[in-house]
Amino acid sequence: MGSRKNSSCSKTGETWDLETLDSSSPDSANHLEEQWLKSTRSLSDDEHSVDVVLEDSRELLSLTSPPPGREIIRYEVTVNQRNIEDICLCCGSLQVYTQHPLFEGGICAPCKDIFLETIFLYDMDGHQSYCSICCFGKTLFICESPDCTRCYCFECVDILVGPGTSERISAMACWVCFLCLPFTRSGLLQRRRKWRHQLKAFHDLEGSNPVKMYKIVSAWKRQPVRVLNLFGKIDKELESLGFLESGSGSEEGRLKYLEDVTNVVRRDVERWGPFDLVYGSTQPLGYSCNRCPGWYMFQFHRILQYAQPPSGSQQPFFWLFVDNLLLTEDDQVTATRFFQVEAVTLQDVRSRVLQNAVRVWSNIPGLKSKHSALTPKEQQSLETQTRTGGNMAAQKVDLLVKTCLLPLREYFKYFSQNPLPLYK
Repeated sequence: MGSRKNSSCSKTGETWDLETLDSSSPDSANHLEEQWLKSTRSLSDDEHSVDVVLEDSRELLSLTSPPPGREIIRYEVTVNQRNIEDICLCCGSLQVYTQHPLFEGGICAPCKDIFLETIFLYDMDGHQSYCSICCFGKTLFICESPDCTRCYCFECVDILVGPGTSERISAMACWVCFLCLPFTRSGLLQRRRKWRHQLKAFHDLEGSNPVKMYKIVSAWKRQPVRVLNLFGKIDKELESLGFLESGSGSEEGRLKYLEDVTNVVRRDVERWGPFDLVYGSTQPLGYSCNRCPGWYMFQFHRILQYAQPPSGSQQPFFWLFVDNLLLTEDDQVTATRFFQVEAVTLQDVRSRVLQNAVRVWSNIPGLKSKHSALTPKEQQSLETQTRTGGNMAAQKVDLLVKTCLLPLREYFKYFSQNPLPLYK
């Protein structure tokens, strides 16, 4: 990524309640628009920064011949009067395959595939790794609404909102993105109605993953996640990502940890639940255990059946099983058949050196995009490294588990006091 710049929301003395909006919530939208307008009246010298972000880029276009690259998007819409739904927002191609799920405009087949691969990829700061419009971008603006994870590249905002918009945003002390603003249009960029529904439909229809995704939850509707944690503890990972308040854990009923589930039956899980996330794993490499790795997989699958919500429920429910490269090939085939999803191999590579790897089965979106298969030589090397370094191996696995959990920020409340940069 590009450079990072520290920033904080300090334009006014008020806090803007700019939660991510659906156009299906007119009361909330009206309330926030009034709040936004009230706040912007006190911006004085910074007021023009807000105006430029909302300026219609058609007034800025004076070209008489088609420009190169993505600039053709504005030219085709403003000069040739082409419907923006007939142009790919990501690259400017006129060979549109379907519609962009978040904003009005088309998307071509190659960009559709890239969008599906990257839309649920996140950096460890909790924000998306790529632009929410084009799924590219080297330097990205991040939205400073507390519950938003979206990023936007300089090129997209300058082309679709208006020339110079990136400079204006860079000068702002606080910037709220196009999916969080109470109004739906900024230049050529028009937020789709019910964009969360549109994103789910787009993923389910166009994606190759047989697991359907749950609709993203509006920020004001998100609740703290309730976790059933089997075998390997992940309370520290959940705390570091903000899903658990530091020191809360099982004391407030948000995390139930079980090391041995041999005698656990359905009524026990139903009494402890309901749960939003079920996590389990084989023992880390380098640790001795009197149970075979397959036992962990079979027991996890049994408990998962007890914890799942009723058929047809729309309540987001996620599960994640991590194999620390211990399951036999036969066990892996069995796991794939039981979980009805292919395994994904995640690697921890630092300075071009493979530190660790795990196989995961999960219904959390975006994991397939992280898949990177191991060669037999790489797997043998890892096994050799971990025979004498079990604790280090466990710590490296923790990092891989955290990357799996990041997409859950779109569904559950998280607690974070860390200031975030305006762009990266």
